[in-house]
Amino acid sequence: MQDLTIFFAFAAGLISFFSPCIFPLIPVYVSQLTGGEFSEGKINVEKKVILSRSIFFVLGFSFIFILLGASASAMGQFLSNQREVIEKFGGILVIIFGLQMTGLIQLRFLMKEKRWLPQMKQKGGITSLLMGIAFGAGWTPCVGLALSSILLMASSSETVYSGMLYLLIYSLGLAIPFIALSFLLTYTLTTVKKMNRYLPVVSKVGGWILIIMGFLLFTDQMTQITAWLAKYSYTW
Repeated sequence: MQDLTIFFAFAAGLISFFSPCIFPLIPVYVSQLTGGEFSEGKINVEKKVILSRSIFFVLGFSFIFILLGASASAMGQFLSNQREVIEKFGGILVIIFGLQMTGLIQLRFLMKEKRWLPQMKQKGGITSLLMGIAFGAGWTPCVGLALSSILLMASSSETVYSGMLYLLIYSLGLAIPFIALSFLLTYTLTTVKKMNRYLPVVSKVGGWILIIMGFLLFTDQMTQITAWLAKYSYTW
């Protein structure tokens, strides 16, 4: 199941980044991280500052997410005798999360926001790291839905290390576009504004990906698909 879950973990990270309640806030986060000001349609800050602060920010939220993955996996190991029940229950929850993201259902308790963007006067690597930790500890509901789905997958993993790996891949899916967009903001904000109009479509696509992932988890098809892919790759 590991190879297929890694794919879904990375996709969930991308879904989180391009969610309607995260993507529009990226310029604000970058401005807070670097202390750069908006002028002439871009953020005026040195690119090396963007790179260093973004890396520390990424390390901060990755640390939190990986810890969550380890905790979920440890709980799954503790309840290993009930793994089949956990997989089915987790699959149902992931499907519900996906339906929520597509807009097919509207559960208000899943729409409660929890944003935390601390104002810090001194800018530096440690500050960026702390902001990353704050982001990881206080994500918005869009991140929560995708992240919770991967945590449910981690809880059904065979080892604690597997769960930590899934959350590491999830963090990469969130981190890579974040760093790339941070550099883009030093050139123009126009691209970000144009992309905002497509975010509802991205949310719906992400929701269907979660529904598929939940169905595979519920029916225990991930193991069989991964085995088939491995056999096909070996033959090729």
